[in-house]
Amino acid sequence: MRRFLQTWKNAKAARVALPATADPSYASLDALGHHVLAASRGYVVWICEMLKLPDPGIRPAPDMTVVAEEAESYLEHLLERWREALRDVGDEQLETPEYRSRWQTMYSIDAMLEHAVMHPIRHTFQLEELMTKP
Repeated sequence: MRRFLQTWKNAKAARVALPATADPSYASLDALGHHVLAASRGYVVWICEMLKLPDPGIRPAPDMTVVAEEAESYLEHLLERWREALRDVGDEQLETPEYRSRWQTMYSIDAMLEHAVMHPIRHTFQLEELMTKP
């Protein structure tokens, strides 16, 4: 997430243009920043719901209009709440059973954690590729 955030800031500074798409998450760099932060919150909230853990207490991601100003402090809040929420989850809870995600794909908790790690990496690579194009 920290690498994504730095790459996202670099893309904003370079005024990178995102490819045209109907996906609202790619409407602008601010929309993309909001998307990645909000998704990270969503993954841990989903995990807590599936494991019947307490709500992790993560406030919603900053709105697109303020995400550039609030992204760093929000990320620190997000990471701290992630650590706390999953502190006591044991290995036996990670593998089985599988649960239906909000987008209807079945995931074990372990698989969702992998998805949560790869999501910002994927967007980091996308931004890095766009920054290297002439």
